[in-house]
Amino acid sequence: MPEPSSNTTLKKTLGPLMLWGLGVGYVISGMYFGWNLGLAEGGTLGLAIATFFIIIMYITFTFSYTELACAIPKAGGAFDYADRALGKNLGFLAGMAQNVEFIFAPPAIAAAIGAYFHIFLPEIDTIYIAIAAYLLFTGLNIVGVRAAAIFELVITILAVIELLIFAGVCLPSMEWKNLEMNALPNGFQGAFAAIPFAIWFFLAIEGVANVAEEARNPQRSVLIGFGSAIMTLVVLCLLTFVSAVGVDGWESVVYPPGSSEPSDSPLPLALAKIVGDGHFLYHLLITVGLFGLVASFHGIILAAGRSTFEFGRVGYLPKGMDKVHPKTSTPANALLVNMVIGIIALLSGKTGEIITIACFGALTLYIISMIAFFQLRKKEPDMERPFRVPLYPLFPALALIIATIALIAMTIYNLKLAGIYALIMIGTYLWFQFTNKNG
Repeated sequence: MPEPSSNTTLKKTLGPLMLWGLGVGYVISGMYFGWNLGLAEGGTLGLAIATFFIIIMYITFTFSYTELACAIPKAGGAFDYADRALGKNLGFLAGMAQNVEFIFAPPAIAAAIGAYFHIFLPEIDTIYIAIAAYLLFTGLNIVGVRAAAIFELVITILAVIELLIFAGVCLPSMEWKNLEMNALPNGFQGAFAAIPFAIWFFLAIEGVANVAEEARNPQRSVLIGFGSAIMTLVVLCLLTFVSAVGVDGWESVVYPPGSSEPSDSPLPLALAKIVGDGHFLYHLLITVGLFGLVASFHGIILAAGRSTFEFGRVGYLPKGMDKVHPKTSTPANALLVNMVIGIIALLSGKTGEIITIACFGALTLYIISMIAFFQLRKKEPDMERPFRVPLYPLFPALALIIATIALIAMTIYNLKLAGIYALIMIGTYLWFQFTNKNG
C-alpha cells in the first residue's frame, strides 16, 4: 500500500471535546424523529425490548471499536481494521457497508430538514430546501474539519439541552399506566420488527473512528470522546423514550390527532399534550429540534467524506477520490461525490426505505468489525493497543451476536430492501474484483 503524500494527508486538529460533539451529533437526530415509528411495530414494550438489546450492542460494540480506533487511527475506520485483519476482500465489504450507511443516512435526514423548513416557508418545495442543505453543509465540510467540528459542537450542545428541557417538562406528567397501555400490540414478534427504529437511536456513532486520523493524540482523544458520547446517548435515549411515551401512551406520539399517518415529530406531539401547541416551550422545542437534525446531517456527511476518501486512498475507488483540498486539507472530492449520490437517493422520496438500507449497512459493518477484532487479537497479539476493551471476550462477543441476530431479523421483516442492499454489495464487490489492481 503506498505511503500517503502531502495531498492525501489529513490535518490533525481535533481534541476530546470535539470528538464528543461529533459522536453525539452524528446520532442525536434519532432522538427527535424516526424512533417513534418503532412503536407502531412493537408498541411500548416491543420497542423497549428491541432498544434494550440494541443499547447492549452499542455499548459493547463502541468499547470494542475504540480499541481498534486507538490502535489503528485511520480515516477508513472499519475498512482499515478489516483490511488489516481479514484481507482485502472482507476489507472491501466492510468499507462498502460503511459507505452505504454513511451515504444513505443523510438523505433521510435532509428530507426531514426540508419538511421542517417547509412549515415556515410553504412556498418553497421541500426537495429544494433539502438540496440546499446538502450544498451548504458539504461546503462547510470542505472549508475545514476544525470549522466543521466547532459548528457541530455548538449545535449538538443546543440539541442536548433541548432534550433535557423536554424531559424536564414531561417527566412530572408521566404516568406508569401510559407505558402499559396496549404495550405489545403485535406480540413479541413486534420487537423484531422494531429493531431498525431502535438502531436509529444510535446509528452512526462509530463515525468518531473515521476522524481519528485528524485527532491530536488520537489514543487519548478517541477513548474519551467515544466513551463519553455513547454514555450521553444512552441517557438521552432512555429519557426521551420514557418521557415522551409516559405522557399519554405510545399512540399519541405516533399518530397526530385525527390522523392515521405516522408522524416524524413525536416530541412536539407529547409536549402539546402538556402545554398546548401555542406555548413558548412548544415553539422552542420545534425550533431547537432543527439543530438535532442539522447536527446529525452535517456530522454524518463529515464521516462519510473520510470513509470514501480512505477507500480512494488505497485504490478501491477511481483516481481522484484520494485527494485532499490543497488549502483546507479536507477530502473535497469524496465529499462532492457523496453529495451527488445522496441527492439522487433524496429524489427517490423513499425516506423510510433509505433509513432501513442504512441500517443494513451499519449492521454489516458491526459484524465484520467484531470478526476483525477477534482476528487481530489472534493474529497480532503484540500490536500496540493504548486502550483494551473491558471484559474481553464478552464485550466483542455480545456485540457480534446481537448484531447478527438483528441483521437476520431485519432481513426477514424487510425482504425487498434486503434484496436491494444485497444487490448493492454484490454489484460493487464484483466491480472491485474486476478493477482492483492492488494484488
